[in-house]
Amino acid sequence: MSAPILVVAEGSDGRLGGPTLESISVARTLGGGPVIGFATGRAANELASDFGRFGVDRVLIVPNLGSDAVPVGVHANAVAFAADHVGADTVLFGGSIFGRDLAGHLAVRWNAAVATGVIDARRDGAIVEVRRPVFGGRATETRRLEGPHVVLAIRLHAFAAPSEDPGTPLVDVVVPPPVLPALLAPRRTSVEPSTAGAGPSLGDASIVVSGGRGVRAAENFQLVEELAASLGAAVGASRAVTDAGWRPSSFQVGQTGRSVSPQLYVAVGISGAIQHLVGMLSSRVIVAINSDPSAPIFRVADYGIVGDLFQILPALTAEIRRVRGS
Repeated sequence: MSAPILVVAEGSDGRLGGPTLESISVARTLGGGPVIGFATGRAANELASDFGRFGVDRVLIVPNLGSDAVPVGVHANAVAFAADHVGADTVLFGGSIFGRDLAGHLAVRWNAAVATGVIDARRDGAIVEVRRPVFGGRATETRRLEGPHVVLAIRLHAFAAPSEDPGTPLVDVVVPPPVLPALLAPRRTSVEPSTAGAGPSLGDASIVVSGGRGVRAAENFQLVEELAASLGAAVGASRAVTDAGWRPSSFQVGQTGRSVSPQLYVAVGISGAIQHLVGMLSSRVIVAINSDPSAPIFRVADYGIVGDLFQILPALTAEIRRVRGS
């Protein structure tokens, strides 16, 4: 029988986050051995139960790892021990900041081949072949990772979440060996939540409406937010908007901001510089609204509206509200 594949949990309020659910889907498409979950921290038992909701029938937990603020190197030590404990040859993480950071630490700790930003993965015997965007999304590379160990951090929203298949998993408590004191030196001292719009989280939203320099002034950005509210969407912005101080940097979509992959991305008054395109090209459907018919954004858009956004947005928002009865 092939070696197991370990999926590392990341979630909140005892529920697995989208990145972890996507990792479960990838683990199943890789085939081979069974999919085993792994969870740490105070919510480890709740996360283990949530693994069961998606058909994972065995979960390893380390409930006494310490505070959830322990350094990432300590987490990597625990994951490596758990993977060796069950004989896993592949470990999967979601593509969050935490997942990518942990993937790098684990690759060093576990002497593994590693790839991040994975948008496709398949197994060819002992080799895992992956595809990932490079050069800011302007190209895609295919990489063959040879064992004995492979670590993957998948790209957010590149895969669908698995369907629910409720069950009660077998939960094993594992106790990793003590770590070197040097690993315990760095500590997270505080967490400052980023400023967000009134809608869903930018990273998790299925619909994103972003505004760019074309809105002309900070007070006009309300038109973008009203359209987003009518769609139940998250609000994003181009770098020009955040650099001008019209909206906080946490709104920025692009190479130096957030990468999003929603089902629908609406770009309002955004010209389409490559820096912005890198952060949203993987969106399933892209709609561009711009007064310049030669704007680069139209080259990647599935649908384009050429016109004055100050006329289009109020009319579009009103019609969406009428159709949705809101």
